[in-house]
Amino acid sequence: MSGGELVLPASAAGAAPAPAAPAPPTEAARITEDLCAPAFRFPGPAWWAAFLAAAGLAGLLVLAVAVYVIAGYGVFGVNNVVNWGNDIATYIYWIAVAVAGTIVSSVLLLFRQGWRTGINRATEAMTIFAINIAGLFPLIHTGRPWVDYWLIPLPNDLALWPQFKSPIMWDVFAITGYAVCSILFFYLGLIPDFATLRDRAPRAWQRRLYGFLAMGWSGSSADWNHYERAYRQFAWLATPLVIAMHSTIATLLAVSHVPGWHATIFPPYFVAGAVFGGLAMAFVVLVPLRAAYRLHRYITDDHLERLAKIFLAVGLAVAYVYGMEFFAAWWSEAPAEREQFWWRLTGEGAWSFWLMLACNLLPIQLLWWRRWRRHGAALVVIGIFVNIGMWFERYNILVLSLRHGQMPSEWTTYAFTAFDWLLLAGSFGLFFAQILLFARIAPMVSVAEVKAELLGRSHG
Repeated sequence: MSGGELVLPASAAGAAPAPAAPAPPTEAARITEDLCAPAFRFPGPAWWAAFLAAAGLAGLLVLAVAVYVIAGYGVFGVNNVVNWGNDIATYIYWIAVAVAGTIVSSVLLLFRQGWRTGINRATEAMTIFAINIAGLFPLIHTGRPWVDYWLIPLPNDLALWPQFKSPIMWDVFAITGYAVCSILFFYLGLIPDFATLRDRAPRAWQRRLYGFLAMGWSGSSADWNHYERAYRQFAWLATPLVIAMHSTIATLLAVSHVPGWHATIFPPYFVAGAVFGGLAMAFVVLVPLRAAYRLHRYITDDHLERLAKIFLAVGLAVAYVYGMEFFAAWWSEAPAEREQFWWRLTGEGAWSFWLMLACNLLPIQLLWWRRWRRHGAALVVIGIFVNIGMWFERYNILVLSLRHGQMPSEWTTYAFTAFDWLLLAGSFGLFFAQILLFARIAPMVSVAEVKAELLGRSHG
């Protein structure tokens, strides 16, 4: 294979060593050309095939929502007991995917980790596209989405105001604040690259488009001074916001008395699980983009290995929490708690619990070995398994806890309908369609930050 393609790791039994990864360039013009060229190149058949497949799945989401608006909430599998089903489980899943992008970008920036420049743009894009999908599900869940504006504290002639004491309102404000900060942080990082695209665009409409998006950026020392100060300030804001936002979702559950929810470990558990699942999605996005756009010089095996080490660490933290949940249920001596966790192991819903454990805990054990941490295809497969496991984690927390409540009279069944499957599959289609479109209009690796890192290192 050529140097720009993924290479399987050599075995220890006399196999030829894998070719070395191409060295990063040290010329500014080469970096600009490599990273900006995809925005001006007509997409090939592979891109169109992937985009049409993703757009087709996104159409299933539109179909499911259209039928739900016409026929009512009963088209989904929820019932009077399990009133938080697929839509809320998927909502929490996508919020968690959004968390990883902020953690990778803002936290590594604050700790001055230069290697973040290869991966921060893709993970930040992942944050924005995941959070706008997540925002759809609470609006769907209300049952009457055409009056969702009632949730906003606006003066109105019906004297309707949100119940600010409700934990659900904590959720609204936490996610809204996090979304606004993340969008501004993401867009601010794009401004220098939009200016670069504006100056290189071959067509007049592209120059006008990128000129509008660049907001008059000239690249002067004053521009850079204000940019760098603002960028760090947003990183300082985004870091506590991302922790507070997902902790708020966890607290919403923990303040209830549903067996399986009423636990003080939930806030750190949700944050660790969010980072774990989000990094899994980062591998699913990063590695194929690296191969498709020949970005091996900028998203190197070293980047993947460092990200994989963080991934393994938070995965072990999640494994610890799984054990502590059972210990806390036993230690509490509360019959309903003990019954809930025993039922998860042995009841009719046990298949989803064991599937969660298998997908989340077994594949990541490969990451103890360096060759798997640097193997792009293996990281994608591990990421897919963990994404499956993390969705089932939310399913187990919500559905299994509600199905097996305090009293036997509450014990019930729950099953997906066809529209639940359309809603779930469509959310993934919408996510990947957005990623593919973004890769067509902006560099998937920050041109300005890569230049500062690689050129500064080569001349330092």
